[in-house]
Amino acid sequence: MQAYTVFGQVANFKTESKLEAETLKKALNANLKNSILIKKVEEVEENFHARYNCKEKTYRYIINNSEEGSSLLRALEYHIPQALDIDKMKKAAKHFEGTHDFKGFKASGTSSKSSVRTIYKAEVEKRGDRIIIELTGNGFLYNMVRIISGTLVEVGIRENKRR
Repeated sequence: MQAYTVFGQVANFKTESKLEAETLKKALNANLKNSILIKKVEEVEENFHARYNCKEKTYRYIINNSEEGSSLLRALEYHIPQALDIDKMKKAAKHFEGTHDFKGFKASGTSSKSSVRTIYKAEVEKRGDRIIIELTGNGFLYNMVRIISGTLVEVGIRENKRR
């Protein structure tokens, strides 16, 4: 499972530029790919780090559960044409909430010292032909959300059935 969408990503960098925040935002957007858009620029403390100072992170996987999929959104969502049992997926997702050792849900070669993480919220929601898997926690191991999402899909697959 490789499709995911990123919204609200926070980044930081140091600069000696004297540009005002709004001017810097416009300059960055003028030079970035169309798939990237800076919505806000603000000055922060010297010791701020976007990765290490965040209070929580949310990952959202979008599954297109239609028979055909989407040519326009193919790079932003994962296509699974098999019927999925959303109620089973919702129930299974709740087991991930809380503080657990997620060593079984990390990619091999992950360099994190500890595999203990806290998941504040694990939700599965159906919106038309889309199934949204959203996890919010204090941090995630490499490929952890992808592996959890794949596990939830396995829970939801109904054998040999199509709508």
